[in-house]
Amino acid sequence: MDTVNGILRRKHVLIVDDDIPLSWSLKEMLERDGYEATIVPDGTLALKFVQEHQLDAVVCDLQMSRVEGDLLYATVERSNPALARRFIFITGLDDYPLFQKFIDTTQLPALHKPVALDALRGEVLRVAEQG
Repeated sequence: MDTVNGILRRKHVLIVDDDIPLSWSLKEMLERDGYEATIVPDGTLALKFVQEHQLDAVVCDLQMSRVEGDLLYATVERSNPALARRFIFITGLDDYPLFQKFIDTTQLPALHKPVALDALRGEVLRVAEQG
């Protein structure tokens, strides 16, 4: 937990995914682990949310309607580079050559669906606690 104006603040994780059942299971797991977790089902809404909230990690699907994860990341990277380094990508694509170059370039974690919850938990802990 962090303090803001002397008040304890739980680490806040944004989940950006249009797979609502998966998002809810991730939210419940993260909240059991002591995080505040918010679900935003599309990249356009996530851009607005990122600008208005202090976040410690972003779990982001790479393939969504309207604004895909790589574009969301690129936009956040320009306005908030520190948060951009705290992205964890998830993808349902078995073979994702479309995004492979992007993942290789960013060197950020990319987990495949079905997401192993322990792997995601470890990545969230690593990026949210990096200060």
